[in-house]
Amino acid sequence: MKNNSNITVLMEPSLSGTPSVKRRNLMKKFVFICSIVLLGTTSLVAQILPNLGGQRAGLATFSFLKNDMNPRSAALAGASVAVNTGGYSTFSNPAFAADLTGLNATYSSYLVGAGVHQGYFSMIMPSKGTSAIGVSVNFLTSGEMDVRTEFQPDGTGQKVYASTVGIGVSYAKRLSDMFTFGTTVRYINESLAEYKNHTLTLDLGFAYQTDWKDFSFAVMLQNFGGNSTLKGDYLEVDFNRNGVPLDNYVSASVFRLGFSMVPYKREKHSLAVDFELQHPSDNAENFRVGLEFEYLKLFYFRGGFKMNVLGHHYPVFGVGVRTHIGVHKLLIDYAAVPTNHLGFQQSLGLSFTINNDKRE
Repeated sequence: MKNNSNITVLMEPSLSGTPSVKRRNLMKKFVFICSIVLLGTTSLVAQILPNLGGQRAGLATFSFLKNDMNPRSAALAGASVAVNTGGYSTFSNPAFAADLTGLNATYSSYLVGAGVHQGYFSMIMPSKGTSAIGVSVNFLTSGEMDVRTEFQPDGTGQKVYASTVGIGVSYAKRLSDMFTFGTTVRYINESLAEYKNHTLTLDLGFAYQTDWKDFSFAVMLQNFGGNSTLKGDYLEVDFNRNGVPLDNYVSASVFRLGFSMVPYKREKHSLAVDFELQHPSDNAENFRVGLEFEYLKLFYFRGGFKMNVLGHHYPVFGVGVRTHIGVHKLLIDYAAVPTNHLGFQQSLGLSFTINNDKRE
């Protein structure tokens, strides 16, 4: 009996040193530190992050790439880099495309305002359960605009158009049970009246997922590209003009870092918390915080807030519905983003996934 007792005493301390327990303790400390930083930032954001939008605006081109084409993400104030958004992952973080289990097709529509419309389409095909490839199209159109001159301010009767399209190819790979990465190479073509521009951009995302309260951590470099410029020498009239100066600009890239977790979860409902730091190349650094309440895995209610984003001083909100077409999953997402000067910007999306195992 003494020997058994001694063995027990010697073994118990060693359990606290197992890798799983160490990892769980480390994650708890990490979440605690992030929570303290977030709470402290809320009160000190004005001192820590001065408003640099005025100094840095206009330094990049292809700004349409920054418009959030993921309605779920838009309803979370953009705090989505660490959120597995399924078919929208080719936009928000291509690393999560590796988690899809069936062929997915997604389309979203974003009403920017003033007659400007932007749409996004993607299709993702998983391969052998550990990787996925996808294609996506992000396009923006201005609609027709009147050509105006100094002597005909009401219009010459002619029309002018502006349009931009980005065509991307994505690849995602699961490297381990917890770690995934993904990348998207995108070709962009811009037309403004008779002027043209084109370039290539790169998205690179990483995600680390755990089973402790569904905690995930992710980083992403979005829309990284080289210099480009509009080319053309067209002038409708040459009064007081000697040409149009055109300079080289880089694409509107964004560095994103964030985490997501589900601190409250019951059989029928749960609450997720999402946080993200964004560092755009042409504007001020800013924070995004989002909440998502899920009920019966059928209904989703979302809200969020952007800190240090000019023109966005109001909370955002949105809803989602999970339904089926036969045994195949269909997600319907809607987001409303109130702004200071452009009213409500709205986003609507549909994401359809073919259920390969037919269990639902």
